[in-house]
Amino acid sequence: MTRLVVGAALVDDLERPRVLLAARRSAPPALAGRWELPGGKVEPGEEPRAALHRELREELGVAVRLGEEVLAPQPGGWPLGGDLVMRVWWALVTEGEPACLADHDRLLRLELGSWGGVDWLPGDVPLVAAMQELAVSAR
Repeated sequence: MTRLVVGAALVDDLERPRVLLAARRSAPPALAGRWELPGGKVEPGEEPRAALHRELREELGVAVRLGEEVLAPQPGGWPLGGDLVMRVWWALVTEGEPACLADHDRLLRLELGSWGGVDWLPGDVPLVAAMQELAVSAR
């Protein structure tokens, strides 16, 4: 059975993104030191967008406005390996300042053109490349 993970592409502008927030994992040990989009697993019975709002409050202490979903090349979401797939939405912080509250030890704001410049978790690599192409084409 497939397990759903949700993630946020936290950017400075939903229409013409130029800056993307990356979060460095602090746990578990196998993932520590690698970068990801913030988010997490959808709980049973939870709606994906509601799960993303919850995860961003828990992990970063922020409220967001969600934009369009970053559609995966196949139905169901972006494959993360094993039984995990991820759905991702563009998001804009509307309340709070992102902080490392859980699961991360560092946040980094990446300028457009350098979004791929950190050691992303393997499942995030094609997603970040696709997002950068979308952002460049929106210019």
